[in-house]
Amino acid sequence: MAARVETRGLSLRGPRGWVFREMSLTVPAGGLAAVSGIAGTGRTALLLTLGGRMRATEGSGTVGGRRLGRDVQRVAALGVIAGVTELDASLTVREHVSEALDLHEGIFGRWRGRDARIRAALGRAGLDVDPGTLAQELAPDEAQLLGAALALAGGPGLLLLDDVDEGLPAERQRGLWRRLRTIADSGVTVVATCHDPAPAQDVAQIIEVEPSR
Repeated sequence: MAARVETRGLSLRGPRGWVFREMSLTVPAGGLAAVSGIAGTGRTALLLTLGGRMRATEGSGTVGGRRLGRDVQRVAALGVIAGVTELDASLTVREHVSEALDLHEGIFGRWRGRDARIRAALGRAGLDVDPGTLAQELAPDEAQLLGAALALAGGPGLLLLDDVDEGLPAERQRGLWRRLRTIADSGVTVVATCHDPAPAQDVAQIIEVEPSR
């Protein structure tokens, strides 16, 4: 079930000062939000906080009615985030998805039409590539969609994606945002960070993160 996201005055302070400050946002269940800002504005840290991987210093928030914290990990899932949830370049698309299904279904799930469920997982994420393709051969937008497919295998209410426009020309950015809109319409709230929100206009709710002072 898609999870509503709400924060009020959410702030995170690190050893070198504020990472992000006073983030108040509301993303309805089944919504798609584009969180934009220049490098160093704490966009990734905000995602990790919404996903229950980091603890806010100030403010409050909920995801699907659960207060921000470790408990949120039950309903929130991360796509590809550098240094946190990266793809294995040496594995194929099929191997990545099969491992994700093993994690959520158990090893015996392999005997219940696994190939069909791999195709279904890729279809929900809108990833149209040969399952035998190595992760290192994927284009940046294809890698993002594979990360989404892996995260969605667990049936989360909130999908969190980072730097979705990295390395993509504007037209492919727009295409990726349209696919993310379709994912959200399938029954999950999607929050994705980006550098430039323009390609997401009219498709996603735009949330801008200002540099912390």
